[in-house]
Amino acid sequence: MIERVTATVPVYRSLAEIPADFGPSVAAIGNFDGVHRGHQQILGSAAAEARQRHMRSVAVTFDPHPAQVLYPKEAPKLLTFLPQRLELMARTGIDAIFVLPFNDEVSRVTGRDFVRDILVSRLGIRGIHEGANFRFGHGAKAGVNELRAFGEEFGFTVSVHQAVRVHGLEVSSSAVRTSIAAGDVRRARWMLGRIFGVHSNPAKGRGVGTKLLVPTVNLAPYEGLLPGFGVYVTQLTIGGRCFQAVTNVGNRPTFEGIGFGVETHILNFEPVDLSDNTPLYLEFLLRLRGEMHWPSTEALKAQILKDVARAQRYFRLAHRTTSADTA
Repeated sequence: MIERVTATVPVYRSLAEIPADFGPSVAAIGNFDGVHRGHQQILGSAAAEARQRHMRSVAVTFDPHPAQVLYPKEAPKLLTFLPQRLELMARTGIDAIFVLPFNDEVSRVTGRDFVRDILVSRLGIRGIHEGANFRFGHGAKAGVNELRAFGEEFGFTVSVHQAVRVHGLEVSSSAVRTSIAAGDVRRARWMLGRIFGVHSNPAKGRGVGTKLLVPTVNLAPYEGLLPGFGVYVTQLTIGGRCFQAVTNVGNRPTFEGIGFGVETHILNFEPVDLSDNTPLYLEFLLRLRGEMHWPSTEALKAQILKDVARAQRYFRLAHRTTSADTA
């Protein structure tokens, strides 16, 4: 049975799952980590060309991220894990997604063999959309020039997209990571085209089937990218309920020995069902300040009150803006 991330977008996770009559198709190929505005443009353009030519559009991506296989110690932390990446890609209008399992064997496939054996033979490619810095094949030796040459040989067109710029910023996954690591979640939001958020669960230890009766939630250890240490205005979705919140990311230096944590204080708190397996979605709206060591718990509590007041003001202003826009 083929997995579907929406009611209409099939996801193929092996070459064997791809139907024999899949093509003709128009493709976009890449890791698409974050599915930022640049990725959205490429995927959306592939989908638009496919519709115009009465073909099927397909996103070809890899799991795990090739960097995690080729140089795991230097591989960047991911902006999005595969389930979220699939959902975001599906929203661009693409018709299907092929997740190619990436391993040492795949890493040794030459660019020409990849094009001939996978793109042309299995997907029936008639058009490809890529960014100007696209690299592929063994050792990343092939780029868009080689891709154009393969297109002439195998009979497909190649559309190359220049980097998208937002507020003067060139959009790329590495640029988004840099902004988030620095705590600049507003700049990351510009480049992503949405609020940066992380999917996780509560930290273990609350027990199963309990109710959250205090307005504080700690995130379970998270392997993806988190914003730099500091205090943020956030919104936390627990199950289907969204709460206004303030979140501290860091080592909480005022309390010696506690260690790293992502601790969220809910502002408009109401008791809610919460177990170790409850899905949480934490979105980072604005950085209030960096993490600091306070001389006493009283000084820390005074600062927390200031942080809460600033966050509440942020939500009041956001509500007024939304109300004015819908009036």
